[in-house]
Amino acid sequence: MPHKRASTGLARGVLHHARSSVSDTELNALMEAIYLQYSHDFRNYSGASQKRRILQAMAHFECPTVTALQTLVLKDATLFMELLQYLTIPVSEMFRDPAFFLALRQQVMPVLQTYPSLKIWIAGCSTGEEVYSLAILLREEGLLDKSLIYATDINPVALAKARRGIFPLGSIRGHTANYQQAGGRQAFSDYYSASYDAAIFDPSLCANVTFSDHSLATDSVFSETQLVLCRNVLIYFNKTLQDRALGLFHESLSHRGFMALGSKESIEFSGYAGHFAALDKPARIFRKLEAAPGQAP
Repeated sequence: MPHKRASTGLARGVLHHARSSVSDTELNALMEAIYLQYSHDFRNYSGASQKRRILQAMAHFECPTVTALQTLVLKDATLFMELLQYLTIPVSEMFRDPAFFLALRQQVMPVLQTYPSLKIWIAGCSTGEEVYSLAILLREEGLLDKSLIYATDINPVALAKARRGIFPLGSIRGHTANYQQAGGRQAFSDYYSASYDAAIFDPSLCANVTFSDHSLATDSVFSETQLVLCRNVLIYFNKTLQDRALGLFHESLSHRGFMALGSKESIEFSGYAGHFAALDKPARIFRKLEAAPGQAP
């Protein structure tokens, strides 16, 4: 029997009550239980961000306590998948931060054009907006056909949406403006067809894309790459998990490979600050440094 959803008024009441009753101990116990039951590891996610998401989920499920929420989702994997949508926040947009994509086009693509083939990792690809953005950029720079893109995320619902490449038509105006500011060379409408209230993107854009489940918290490197994009993901991690993710990117990148982070993310105080040089600091584009003599790569 489906779990009954809270009415708006009741949900607000639950949320108000929960704000005064959520403890770090309860949150830690929930994340530990989720890891043991479902192997999804949120134990090193930022506490403040995690608490906000759990409060929203408690209102959604009409659970007055974290313990009640834990009991609910551990009994039903389907309900856990609903909770996962809160824990991962699958929200994105195409050509997000256009200045970044313009810098990628102008400063990174000319170097990548010198390579015979490319492997690119988009970590935390969410519902696929960044995947299609990068594919469009690569096509315009003559690189898409020789690129293999790994698009990974821990949320299977988001990955399924990314594979479909269908986005709300109402969001296209904003995506188009971003594309133009990012140095787009064609009409953005060339890349999709409109059907009712949806924009269906050209499937050939993702002919060389592999969508797969991958956790930066628990999984290891799976391929050598020349470019890693992980934008607006590390802000949700604590320092321990940020360093783990940066270590994976460093290990994955080939000699002098490129790494791109989100506009509010930095490596300055991480354990890998000395392993990358800023190619474009405002755009958060970095390049892997050569290992010093006697230093582990």
